[in-house]
Amino acid sequence: MNNEIERRRTFAIISHPDAGKTTLTEKFLLFGGQIQVAGAVKSNKIRKTATSDWMDIEKQRGISVSTSVMEFDYEGYKVNILDTPGHQDFAEDTYRTLTAVDSAIIVVDSAKGVEAQTRKLMNVCRMRNTPVIIFINKMDREGRDPFDILDELEQELEIKVRPLSWPINQGAKFKGVYNIYENKLDLFTPDKQRVTEKVEVDVNSAELDACVGDTDAAKLRDDLELVDGVYPEFDVEAYRKAEVAPVFFGSALNNFGVQELLNCFVEIAPSPKPTKAEERMVSPEESKFTGFIFKITANIDPNHRSCIAFCKICSGKFVRNQPYYLVRQGKTMRFSSPTQFMAQRKSTIDEAYPGDIVGLPDNGIFKIGDTLTEGEKLHFRGLPSFSPEMFKYIENDDPMKSKQLNKGIDQLMDEGVAQMFVNQFNGRKIIGTVGQLQFEVIQYRLENEYNAKCRWEPVHLYKACWVEADDAAELEAFKKRKYQYMAKDKDGRDVFLADSGYVLQMAQQDFENIRFHFTSEF
Repeated sequence: MNNEIERRRTFAIISHPDAGKTTLTEKFLLFGGQIQVAGAVKSNKIRKTATSDWMDIEKQRGISVSTSVMEFDYEGYKVNILDTPGHQDFAEDTYRTLTAVDSAIIVVDSAKGVEAQTRKLMNVCRMRNTPVIIFINKMDREGRDPFDILDELEQELEIKVRPLSWPINQGAKFKGVYNIYENKLDLFTPDKQRVTEKVEVDVNSAELDACVGDTDAAKLRDDLELVDGVYPEFDVEAYRKAEVAPVFFGSALNNFGVQELLNCFVEIAPSPKPTKAEERMVSPEESKFTGFIFKITANIDPNHRSCIAFCKICSGKFVRNQPYYLVRQGKTMRFSSPTQFMAQRKSTIDEAYPGDIVGLPDNGIFKIGDTLTEGEKLHFRGLPSFSPEMFKYIENDDPMKSKQLNKGIDQLMDEGVAQMFVNQFNGRKIIGTVGQLQFEVIQYRLENEYNAKCRWEPVHLYKACWVEADDAAELEAFKKRKYQYMAKDKDGRDVFLADSGYVLQMAQQDFENIRFHFTSEF
């Protein structure tokens, strides 16, 4: 059991849109032997699309809209990758994914440096003490000076950094990466599809000058001296405590520097750590199984309208067909076909260990944040669901297909992509999201996956907040007075839809004993 836990590495790849997460994931899968040819994110007819972007809308737009899970074996380690959406409209999916991983790799574009979304994601990592490794991508394009980027990382992400590889030039003159961690020079020929052979050279030998030229060799020696002077020695424990972030340079598209990152990552990254439940800390070495659902995806397989719940295993061994207890409903369940993923392709497994992510077939019983155990009543917390900022009425555009539309809305809302409120005043359904793009994705998926058409109608709202009070009479009085603005969420809880900041402020002043919550978890 302990050997299995030790060899697990579960991590998320996070960044601002277009920094190269999905491309990096493809290269990892290439090294792990899971795919023979790496796919491209922006695909034309000839190229293969990226493995992790499997939804039609992802292939068309060239962006990830949903986290995908992939696993492979590499040099004796079992690696679980979660490739997350970078686009801020899907940030909630990414925040939830970060609750299910033990470490993260942040991808930064060498020309653009740290961007807004990267800062937000780093804050989530900091809150959870998740160790991060930074990969500075696109070194084969003209970008900024490596030392400038390192300074910016320290300031913007508020974490100490330590380079473990160093680029030789950049842009058109980019010649490769010197691997500080292993003290070797790796020269590559750019090749987008296949892995090329390395050349190993000692940094102080004349051979280096022969490989990269006198000028570059001299500059590399100076840079390395400066790096050792400025940055402290790399300490694995400091990295695991999330005090220092190792930095690698490379170009994911051309396979530069990716293998150095992967080799170092599997050696130093933490194996599964204890998980905090409301009742106690759960250690991965415990003999009894526990796990929680952090994501639900509808229609992984378009031929079967099924949902899959992603369960992160926190402790013990998960065994197929064993009875497990679903704490929220107090029911015992068996799973005859638990699966492991390669994005959309999945295979049935018989057992899984802490750190693994298992897909459980879901016919509407699970909710995000559910806990599964062998009978103990535990609650894993910390899966945020934010108050939406954009609202629209959703209307049926094809009266013959109302059943399909309702089923589609229910399943997509269970995924947690957006939230649905039913207005108590006129009975209309309102969809709330954190970004405009989500409306397009919902409409596209309803039409293509459920064969249902919807149209959006504007509704002017400022914020949705969940309300509760100890005094039932006062809550009733509030609901009567705000009758037009009251709604229920899909769990039947009371939600107040304020149409302006002023209205919300006045409501909070007039009704002091009512609690207003801006996340649905309270």
